[in-house]
Amino acid sequence: MPAGTMFAKFKSTNVAASTATQAVADGNPITQYFEIGKPVACAGPELVWRIHDAYRKSDNKECSVFIFEKKIAEKLHKPRRKETITELLKSSVKTLERFRHPRILQIYHTVEESADTLAFASEPIFASLSNVLAFHESKTYEATNVAPAAGGAAASQAQAAANTLPQRPAHAKEYNFLDMELKYGFLQLTEALAYLHYSGHVIHRNVCPSSILITKRGIWKLAGMEYVERMNENDLNSSIPCPPWSNRVSKMAQPNLDFMAPETQSTSKCSLLSDMFSLGMVICAVFNNGRPLIQAGNSTSNYAKQMETLDDLVHKLMPRLPIALQEATSRMASRDATARPTAQLLQLIKYFIDTPINALKFLDVVNMKDTQQKSQFYKTTLIEAMPMIPRKLWWQNIWPMLKSEINNNEVLAAVLQPVMLFVQEATLTEYDTLMSATMKVIYNTPKSIQASVTILENLHLIIEKTKPEDVTTDIMPMLFYSFDGSTIQVQSAAVVAVANVFDSIDELSIRRMVLPKVKQVFEKNITDPKIVQNVLMCIERVMDRMERAQVMDEVLPLLANIRIPDPDIIMRTVRIYHKLFVDKTYGLTVETMATNVLPLLIPHTVNPSLNFEQYCYLLEVLQQMLEAIDRQQRNKLKLDNLSMASPERHRTLRHQFSTDNMNAPPFNIPNLRIDQRKTSSAEDMARKNSGGSGMLGGWWFGCSPSSPDSNFLRVGNVFPNRRLSDNTLMTPKIRIAPSCASSPGGTPGSGLPTRRHSSIGPQERRGSTINLSPPTLARSMIGGSMPNTSSSVPFLLSSSMQSIRSRRQSTVLSSGPLGSGSGLLQQLGSGMVRQLTSVSGTVSPVPLLRVNGTRNSHSNVRKCPSLNITFSQ
Repeated sequence: MPAGTMFAKFKSTNVAASTATQAVADGNPITQYFEIGKPVACAGPELVWRIHDAYRKSDNKECSVFIFEKKIAEKLHKPRRKETITELLKSSVKTLERFRHPRILQIYHTVEESADTLAFASEPIFASLSNVLAFHESKTYEATNVAPAAGGAAASQAQAAANTLPQRPAHAKEYNFLDMELKYGFLQLTEALAYLHYSGHVIHRNVCPSSILITKRGIWKLAGMEYVERMNENDLNSSIPCPPWSNRVSKMAQPNLDFMAPETQSTSKCSLLSDMFSLGMVICAVFNNGRPLIQAGNSTSNYAKQMETLDDLVHKLMPRLPIALQEATSRMASRDATARPTAQLLQLIKYFIDTPINALKFLDVVNMKDTQQKSQFYKTTLIEAMPMIPRKLWWQNIWPMLKSEINNNEVLAAVLQPVMLFVQEATLTEYDTLMSATMKVIYNTPKSIQASVTILENLHLIIEKTKPEDVTTDIMPMLFYSFDGSTIQVQSAAVVAVANVFDSIDELSIRRMVLPKVKQVFEKNITDPKIVQNVLMCIERVMDRMERAQVMDEVLPLLANIRIPDPDIIMRTVRIYHKLFVDKTYGLTVETMATNVLPLLIPHTVNPSLNFEQYCYLLEVLQQMLEAIDRQQRNKLKLDNLSMASPERHRTLRHQFSTDNMNAPPFNIPNLRIDQRKTSSAEDMARKNSGGSGMLGGWWFGCSPSSPDSNFLRVGNVFPNRRLSDNTLMTPKIRIAPSCASSPGGTPGSGLPTRRHSSIGPQERRGSTINLSPPTLARSMIGGSMPNTSSSVPFLLSSSMQSIRSRRQSTVLSSGPLGSGSGLLQQLGSGMVRQLTSVSGTVSPVPLLRVNGTRNSHSNVRKCPSLNITFSQ
């Protein structure tokens, strides 16, 4: 919050304290420039400076005002000493003004004097190190002395001892140092001494807790310049004379004896290494629960005695110190000045080599860097170091510096990077009390493109921590205004922001503000894959809060205009379509799917950019849509058919599957000629050749008694191994032998093509042979001739392959004129097309009609021998 608001609140709750403070400062000119608050700390020799919270009236800048009341020196009862103390304190402030360094206390307003007070203003101070160590010392004393006390006398003694402790501010009572705070504090003191020694060419002479101030940012500052001694620039390693501590001089006018170097007291000389001894004693006091190793009580004799045992005290304290700091501290606390390291060397020890420490060091001097160095630090170095820095230091050290950079538009984009990390990690209370006011300034400040993008990309984090009323009044106007930006980066970031914070946007704003602006961004950047993908992501998120009509009228046309074959864009588009299809509240009809959706998605099935998973998902969505269309159309057609009259309902299908309605190609058997014969030819042939006496002849020519089963009985007698089922006459299948190799359907050197009668089913395959004209064959074999005019029923031959092979051919052909030669059945079963010589002796190809049936259609089928019937021409 602004400093004026903060201190206005502070004044309203502390009216009495403020009035008393103003009464103390009345008459001092400093009150014209600063509004002074309550005292919070004390510092300086014998803690004579009272430190007050304050702010500057001209710009409301926070600061601290140091006030010294001259009546404190009047207790010395010597006016000359009073004047000496006043002059000493005034000179120390002027010396501080002369040294401008990040590790030296910064003076905002020079010292002002009145009849009763001295006062000056500085940067905001949290406490002096003496105040904090006093708390630790009192806490340790209570733990070791007050708790065991049971009697009233012991309790009174403990209370009296507690009353002798140094004063400390109320807010510092519960203050505890972190390890990193101590490490960074010691380093800052070392850097301050290095500056004074090698740049200022002075010896401080009073490095002690009361001269060390801790700012509200947690920075340790060196002050207390009352006793500085200037060195010879050409001989910094030499010693210079300096007065030792004396009981004849007021303790306010002398350095702290407990932290004074031994050579100063023994030889009245000091050097740069004398300050290093004092620094070593400060480090020992910090790790000794706030107690200095030497507690002389302003007595030189006590000082001398305790100095003799200093080495043992330091040795016993070493286990409490970090290992990396033990050796350096032991050498600094040595009575031998030559063993002590210089301030320059002390900065280089391993203890201070730390990434977070380096980041904090740079942050303290960031105002001295140029814009490029600042930006690089905020975007990279600080972001990397912050996870290693304790949260306490975030708010003490880092956040104040970031706030000071908010108004610097040149580095605002870089500063927002760690600011967003603060937003993410802050609790609701921390954000509301420490960050909310600063963030409002950022919203209303003109920003660079990158700064705007950073804010928009992290808007969801900000809204999570912001009060709802502030979201409506501060954040949403900024978001909607970003859509009107002239740069693609800001527009794209605004689209992403809407997708991230759509839960915080009311439905009316989504319909009237968000969707039109998102659509406008899409139309302006329809060829930009990143913009299109962000628009699709935004639409996918806000669809649930849009009305169906708006989805159908706005979203579907927008999806139809996407022409970028990027896999991610395709998949996001498919997900939106699938969402419209699955969620019935949108009412995506099958007509819309068939005419507007599928024509857009189907071409992507051959997109080579899709991987296997993407292709499978696309195909799955397409199948679901097609199945939905199929179900609806089938149901619709069934209902239409049911509405027709019953006879008419099946007329269409009956006509469709009728054989009369089939367009079959014409079927022509190549080179087929049917020779007809007279009805008496068979009887004449039978009488001439067999005379009815031959067993085979009578069977062949169909001589049958009156009984219809006589033919089957004769066959059973001639072939005793023949099964009864083999006597069943089955419809034949016909093989046509072409007259020549060039005839249609003929294949030289291969088997004859097979044609099956249309009335045979696949299960009715039995061995049977039909002899269409046996007499013609017989006459041709004996050289006779017959007219081909007969059309009577052909004679039938039913035989088994197994039975024929099992009988000898001589037995089959034992009687009749057909039994001469190699046997008729052998000739008939040869399966070959023969060319027979006619009576005239000429050889000519004759058409062959071969009838053959198969016994079974399985792999173990047994085939009957083929019957070749040749007609002479």
